[in-house]
Amino acid sequence: MRARVEIDLGALRANVRALRARTDGAAYMAVVKADAYGHGMVRCAEAALQAGAGWVGVATPYEALELRAAGITPERARVMCWLWTPGGPWREGIEADLDMSVSDPWALAEVTEAARATGRTARIQLKADTGLGRNGCQPADWADLVDRARHAEREGLVTVTGLWSHFACADEPGHPSIAAQLARFDEMSARAYAGGLRPEVRHMANSPAVLTLPEARFDLVRPGIAMYGLSPAPELGTPADHGLRPVMTLAAPLALVKHVPGGHGVSYGHHYVTPGPTTLGLVPLGYGDGVPRHASGAGPVLVDGKWRTVAGRIAMDQFVVDLGGETPPEGTEAVLFGPGDRGEPGAEDWARAAGTIGYEIVTRIGGRVPRVYVDGEPHGNAGPGADAAGPRD
Repeated sequence: MRARVEIDLGALRANVRALRARTDGAAYMAVVKADAYGHGMVRCAEAALQAGAGWVGVATPYEALELRAAGITPERARVMCWLWTPGGPWREGIEADLDMSVSDPWALAEVTEAARATGRTARIQLKADTGLGRNGCQPADWADLVDRARHAEREGLVTVTGLWSHFACADEPGHPSIAAQLARFDEMSARAYAGGLRPEVRHMANSPAVLTLPEARFDLVRPGIAMYGLSPAPELGTPADHGLRPVMTLAAPLALVKHVPGGHGVSYGHHYVTPGPTTLGLVPLGYGDGVPRHASGAGPVLVDGKWRTVAGRIAMDQFVVDLGGETPPEGTEAVLFGPGDRGEPGAEDWARAAGTIGYEIVTRIGGRVPRVYVDGEPHGNAGPGADAAGPRD
């Protein structure tokens, strides 16, 4: 392979079990949006269910419908989606028994119209904007949305299965918005109960809240990045501090090793010039594969047991590392990030180099890099049970 993303499903299952142990008995939703943060949506959803998850969460209805088509049936798991736009596939969502989020009267009107058309009751969850300021219903409009939803319930068009919200700053322990959002969620929930709604679940806890806010776990938790073995924020500790193991490894064989003289410019713009005679190694990955161009001159790579740094600009399909005069043969593995078993960098090291977060590093690795699924086998050795597939497998 020109390059590969190795996904350790055994590590993912272990992470799910570790997170479930923190939930105080709350149900567990495995968040697999954005192709499971780049790890492969269906395969990761299946692994999470094997580890005890009862719900699967995605952003868009199209992701949810893809999960149903892949065999994650209503009998096996509840599937929730929350990012709707006008004219969305409400009817298909009803027929697939999805739990569909509603934040505004327009969405409630569309889902009830679809329910009438199908002759089936839609499962909906009402989202409260308790302070994040993105999706969700504002407190001033909440009573109206609750009353409309209760009216639709009486008509048999919907069942309100949940009330939920999302934190703005759960990754910043002690931030004043956390207590304010929890209080507002309790107030908005109380108004929903007073209006006659009896939801099955209330939920707010994302990855950092699962790790640090037991008071936010309610009936259901929604871990995302933590399930893939990354810490939601460096301030909260390393993955190992939470009993988690990174699931993704990104690696490629060196495509070329060559001697160059001192003063030799490297890559576009010659932002790196060799300080003396040296050897350069060519890594066949670039921003077309999701390697962040912002990490040019800073991204770390393990080659032949040593950390090297991206030399010059990261191009669309390739970048260069200065090997300091050493001459490992072509085909030697260059590991951009992984769990650290061999001393390789982690996704968080690349996040620091690019001025971003670990979430983006793993999620942006594109479909041109095949996913190789392993199950707890030693890294670098896929083993007899491994298989390769594209990220939508």
